[in-house]
Amino acid sequence: MLPVSRRAVLAAAPAILRGAQARRPNILFAISDDQSYPHVSAMGDRVVKTPAFDRVASSGVLFRQAYSLSPGCAPSRAGLLTGRFPWQIEEAGTHASLFPRKFAVYPEILQQNGYFVGLTGKGAGPCNFREAGWPHNPAGPSFDQVKATGLDKALSSNDYAGNFQAFLQARGKDQPFCFWYGGTEPHRAYVKGSGRKSGKRIEDVVVPPFLPDTEEVRSDLLDYYLEIEHFDRHLGRMLEELHKRGELENTLVVATADNGMSFPGSKATMYDYGIHLPLAAMWQAQAKGGRSSTDLVSFADFAPTFLEAAGMNKPPQMVGRSLLPLLRSTRSGAIDPERKRIFSGRERHSHARFDNLGYPARAMREGNHLYVWNMKPDRWPAGDPEGFADIDGGPTKDWMLAHRNEPKVKPLFELGYGKRPEEQLFDVSKDPGCLRNLAADPAQSATRKAMRATLEKSLAAQKDPRLTGNPDIWERYPRYSAMRRELGGFAEQGKYNEKYGR
Repeated sequence: MLPVSRRAVLAAAPAILRGAQARRPNILFAISDDQSYPHVSAMGDRVVKTPAFDRVASSGVLFRQAYSLSPGCAPSRAGLLTGRFPWQIEEAGTHASLFPRKFAVYPEILQQNGYFVGLTGKGAGPCNFREAGWPHNPAGPSFDQVKATGLDKALSSNDYAGNFQAFLQARGKDQPFCFWYGGTEPHRAYVKGSGRKSGKRIEDVVVPPFLPDTEEVRSDLLDYYLEIEHFDRHLGRMLEELHKRGELENTLVVATADNGMSFPGSKATMYDYGIHLPLAAMWQAQAKGGRSSTDLVSFADFAPTFLEAAGMNKPPQMVGRSLLPLLRSTRSGAIDPERKRIFSGRERHSHARFDNLGYPARAMREGNHLYVWNMKPDRWPAGDPEGFADIDGGPTKDWMLAHRNEPKVKPLFELGYGKRPEEQLFDVSKDPGCLRNLAADPAQSATRKAMRATLEKSLAAQKDPRLTGNPDIWERYPRYSAMRRELGGFAEQGKYNEKYGR
C-alpha cells in the first residue's frame, strides 16, 4: 500500500475524462549524460553535429538559460522526476543512495492516469530504488531488450531507438505515452582518438576557457563530441518513428542533459558549465516553432510541465513551474518576468573524500550573476588529492595532473582542483568559464550581500537541512556504490554498477 503522503499526491492529479484521452499529448523526454550547454549545433557549436536536437529547437523553443538542480546525475534526475529541489527529497538528493518510495514522480502520476510509461537506458540514478520498494526505476519500466552491434566499446550496446519502437508496439490502442530516453553518452570513458578518427579536426575545436588549450585536450573534446552525436542519432530515429506513425505533431518532446561535461571545472562543480545545460522543447500541435527563450528555466519545471500538458494539476509538493506558457508564446527572448532566479546544489558526488564526506554547496543564478556558497571550504571540492575522484578520469585530467605546476596551467589547475573560498560570484554574461571570482570586489559588495541573503532565505523556506538544524544528515545517508579503501571506505560494496546503473 502506498504511503499516505504519496496517495495524497496521486489523488491531487485527477484522471482526465476518457472522452478527452485522445487529445492528451504523448511525452518523449530525452536526456543525455554529462553534456554542457554550448555543445549542440543549435547553440552555435560548429564541430558537433546534432540535427535531431536542432529539429526539436527549430520546431519549438531553444531554451538558452536552462539550469539543472545539481551538477551530478543522481540528484539532478531525482529532482526533475519529483519536481523538487534535491535538498527536499532526502537520500534521493545525493549520489548512489536510496530513492525513498514516498516521493511521487511524474511518470507514475501519468501512469495512474492512463498513460503508458517506459524507459530505455539510464533513468533515475545511480540510486538504490529496489531496496526502497520501487518495482522498477522511478523513471519507468525498462525497455532495454533490443541491442546494437559493431559499436565502439565505450558506447552502450543498448539500441535506444529500437527499444522505443518496441515500447510503442507494446502500448494499448490510442493510449498516450510517456517515454524516458536516457542515453549513457557522453559519459566517460571515451575511446581515445575516436573523434579524430571520425574525421573531425582538432583545429576546429573551441576549448572552454577553464581548460588548457592543448592537442590532448582538443582531441579529448572531439571524443566527447562523438558520443553526443551518438545520443543525437537515436533521438533522430525516435522522431522519425513518430513521424511515420503520424504522432509527432501531438508529442511533447524535450531534449536536454543531466549535468555538465565530464571535464575538470564542469561536472560536479557549481560553475556555469556544470549546471547550465542544453534544452529544446517542441509540441507542434500547440506551439509555434523557430523561437528561443532567455528566461531562467529550472529542471524542477519539467514535472509540472508534463502534468499540465496531460491536463493534470501540479501536486502542491512540486516547486517548479510549467514551461507551457513559454512554449506556447509567440515571442522570443525573456517572456516571464517572474522567472527571476534559479537554484542548484550538491552534496556527495563520488567517494572522493575521507570517510565518504561530501562537498556541500549551493548556487543561485539571478540576472547575469551566479553566486556560489561553498559550505565546507576546508574540504577539497574535486575530492582529496589521492585521486581527485570527483573528476572523472580521462586524457584531460591526466594531462592537467602531469603539468599542474607549469605557469600557464597552474591557474586553471587551481580553478578545477584546488580549494575554493566560501563565497564565489561570477558575471557569467562576461565570464562563462567562471574564471574571475568577484566576491571580494568592493564594487560587487552590494550584489554579493543581496544574493547571499536571498539564497539563505530561500533555502530556509525550502527546508534545506543545511539551514534547518540538521546539516550532517547528508553524511549519514547510506552509499551503495564502490568505496575507496585509501579514503576510509571499503574497496567493494556489492555489484552496484551492474545492479543499479553507473
